[in-house]
Parts: sequence; structure tokens; C-alpha cells
Amino acid sequence: MDIEAQDKKRARRAVYASLVLFLVALAVVLISLNTGTIRLSPLAVVRTLIGNGSTDETIIMFDFRLPRILITMLAGIGLGISGAVLQGISRNSLADPGILGIHAGAAFGLIIFVSFFRTIEGPSALLIPMFTFAGGALTAVIIFIFAYDRYRGLLPIRLILVGIAVAAGISSITLLLSLRLDEDTYSFAASWLAGSVWGRDWIHVWALLPWIVLIVPFIYMRSLTLDIFALGDDVASGVGSHVTKNRLHMLSLAVALSCISVSMAGGIGFIGLAAPHIAKRLAGPQHRHFLPVAALVGLVILVAADTIGRSIFRPNAIPAGVVVAAIGGPYFLYLLFKTNK
Repeated sequence: MDIEAQDKKRARRAVYASLVLFLVALAVVLISLNTGTIRLSPLAVVRTLIGNGSTDETIIMFDFRLPRILITMLAGIGLGISGAVLQGISRNSLADPGILGIHAGAAFGLIIFVSFFRTIEGPSALLIPMFTFAGGALTAVIIFIFAYDRYRGLLPIRLILVGIAVAAGISSITLLLSLRLDEDTYSFAASWLAGSVWGRDWIHVWALLPWIVLIVPFIYMRSLTLDIFALGDDVASGVGSHVTKNRLHMLSLAVALSCISVSMAGGIGFIGLAAPHIAKRLAGPQHRHFLPVAALVGLVILVAADTIGRSIFRPNAIPAGVVVAAIGGPYFLYLLFKTNK
């Protein structure tokens, strides 16, 4: 089979996988809209979405459930794509925004935000992505300084190891700052760090949506750059790629996407690890094929985790981050075992 035919086969696989995942995502979203303390039948969900629901159904749907579900959808897409980028630039299948310390930096930024504003409600919520991005960017700069070699550039292995160490230090500072908050603010911060999306409103959707809409397509347009990283730094330099410059550029985009996603969905881990792996199995190793699949996988995982957390364990809802961690922890150990074989 020649290269062109093989590429067409992979493209068809990616399209089929995307269509199946889109249908799965649609089903999960409809189930999530139907699930909660007050259940709505599928017919009531559809009727309310087209504007024919009762007053109570409209309030439940548009004031409570729909904003929360849109947040999990957008954040799932962002985490899936950012994980794929980080694995691509580091050439490490275990790379993840949480493992690299980016989520720790975002948490630090959020703690700084709530220390000043004491709330995530109202127009001030639009500033949350900026604070979390600033925290993640600061963390990324620290990691870059310690992982950079002036002779060999940004070293992928050192990037992972330094990220783990920096995450531990940033998390300690975040914990210290959170202990200085008042009881109500600390309760919110602890809930956010656990990955809870309870209480999200339309202002939080609008704070997240523009970043996802702008950054995700731009990363997709740089798919070839990510493919070149897989060849190794020497070969990539040989074909004319500015390795360090491109790696830093893509790292910045991944940091932004990850921090913006967790700014509204909370400290969700493992989606950035699992989504790219599942997508590669379904669509092949080329980024232009599996990036859309990774986005859909991240969406499905996070929406499903939030639905499980607030339905199975009623009346005490479990944060989506806890559900994802319960699934992602064993998956990480599986990948680690498989990598070391």
C-alpha cells in the first residue's frame, strides 16, 4: 500500500471515529440534560430546548443545567487538545497538563483571584481565565528556565521531570494561600480544586467560549509542526524546522488552552493524558487526523464524569474531577506499565 492510499485510509478512519464520537457525545449531553435532582424526560428536554417548555422546565434547563454542560463540553475539548499538544512537543506519551504542573499554576492563579475578588459571580468572572493563564504561564516559564539547555534547546525528558518538581512547589504555595482565606471562600476554592463545576452560569460560558474557539482551530492548523516533533529534534532541524522556537510556541498555546479550560471546570486531571491515547488508537498517529477525535473524547469523558457525579451519588454530588481521577488513575498506571515493558 502506497503512502497516499494509507493516508486516505487514516483520514477515513478519523472521519468515522469522529462521527461515532459525535453521536456518543450527543447522547451523553441529552442524558446529562435529563439528569439531576429534578428529572426531565427526553421529550421535555427537546420541548424546552425549542422554547415550548413550562416556566419551571425553562429555568431548570437554561439557568442551571445548560450552562454547566456547556462548560464541561468546552473544557473537555480544551483539555483533550492541550494534552495532545504536550505529548507531541515532549515526545512523551505520559505528558499531561496536570503532570507537567500547568494545572498547579492555574490553581495558583485562581487562588490569587479569589483572594482579591472573593467571588466568581458577575462580570469579574471574565477575569478568571486571565488569572489562571497568568499562573500557568508563570509556571511554564519556571519550567522552561530549568528545562532549557543552551546547547541542546528545550529537552523533552527534562521538561517532564522539572514540571513534576515545580508542580509540587506551586501546589504547596497554593495550599498556604488558601489557608488564609475566609471559610466561604476556602470552601469554594477547595471545591474548585476538586474539579467541581457546580454553580456555573452563562457568564462563565462566555468567559471560556472565545478562548476555545480561537485557540483550538489555530492549533489544528499547526498539526504538521506537531508531526515533525515526532521525528526527533535532529531530523526536525534537518528538514528546516525551528525546533526550540516552534516547541515554545506550541507550549504556550497548550498552556493557554489548559489554563483557560481548568479556570471554569476546576482542577480536572487525566483527560489530557487519556484523550490523545484513545484518539491515536482510533484515528492513527498524525495530528491532523486525531486532534478532532481527541477533542471529542475529552468532551465525552468530562460530560459523562459530571453526569455520573451528580446522578449516581445523589443527593450528595461528587465533583467531576473525582470521577475522572477514579478512572484516570488506573489508566495512568496501565500506560506506565505498558511504556516500561
